[in-house]
Amino acid sequence: MNLPLSILDLVPIGSGYSSAESYRMAVRLAQQAERLGYSRVWYAEHHGMPGVASTTPAVLIAHVAAQTSRIRLGSGGVMLPNHSSLAVAESFRMLEALYPDRIDLGIGRAPGTDPATARALRGANSAYGAERFPEQINELIAFAEGIHPVKATPEDVAVPPIWLLGSSDYSAKLAARLGLGFSFAAHFSPNGASEPMRAYREGFQPSAYLSKPYAILTVSAVCAETDEQADRLASSMDLQWVKLQRGEHGPLPSPEEAMSYDYSPIERMHVQAYRALSFIGTPDKVLAGIAKLAEETKADEVMISTMVHGHEERLRSFELIAEALGLPRGRQ
Repeated sequence: MNLPLSILDLVPIGSGYSSAESYRMAVRLAQQAERLGYSRVWYAEHHGMPGVASTTPAVLIAHVAAQTSRIRLGSGGVMLPNHSSLAVAESFRMLEALYPDRIDLGIGRAPGTDPATARALRGANSAYGAERFPEQINELIAFAEGIHPVKATPEDVAVPPIWLLGSSDYSAKLAARLGLGFSFAAHFSPNGASEPMRAYREGFQPSAYLSKPYAILTVSAVCAETDEQADRLASSMDLQWVKLQRGEHGPLPSPEEAMSYDYSPIERMHVQAYRALSFIGTPDKVLAGIAKLAEETKADEVMISTMVHGHEERLRSFELIAEALGLPRGRQ
């Protein structure tokens, strides 16, 4: 697989760890990714989830960018219905001014949380929702192009590259029509990546942002020296997924917690379905699975999400994958 490799960091908070430790780990991960030759690190926007610390991507991007030097950093993504388009445009113009040519603006249309939290986030803008997403993204582009009556400042710096995120063909087709980059969330979508990626490529219309389509495939992966070690590490996300299906939110369980949990037959079915979306095992096994899907979807880049409990084990997983792919260290 000869493709750029990147990271989606949800900044997980494992049981027994604090959010401060997870933020420090986000910095360490980005610094390691920079050394290993990863292309970019994106941060997702989630709210009301004690096991995920990435509530405000723009703040985290600024913090990590100050402690790295080359790697691109972005949102994967900002959930646009939770914000005004002007606020997003100005936040990311500021980031671009502070860290030129290193920022990406990934946009999603899901709330990233439950309905009650979404209403609290939006306040006076509580009418915003997925149905208004096309209007909002067009407004954001108008701010980016300087054609909106209200000016997004600072005006002497561009809004960073805009990407649309999605887990179906809706965002794929919209990204194609607008001539934007597209990132497909294969790490949690049961619908399959091939059709949305194909729809994006076939429908792409060149724009001032991109002359040709560019699609990122985001996958879930857990890598270790042995299949048994990787399976043990992945058990944490198994139990977290089962609890999420019950509406239970908490820190990412430890492998010890997960291995001692008594799964019901239905819960085991949920785990098997979730595992089918992930690549788990040794470096060669993980890389072979990712490469196969990347070829099937004609991806231009692969982005990896890894949810394991231990900080050092998570760093090691990304290191093993980079070494298996043979990333040139320190690549910009």
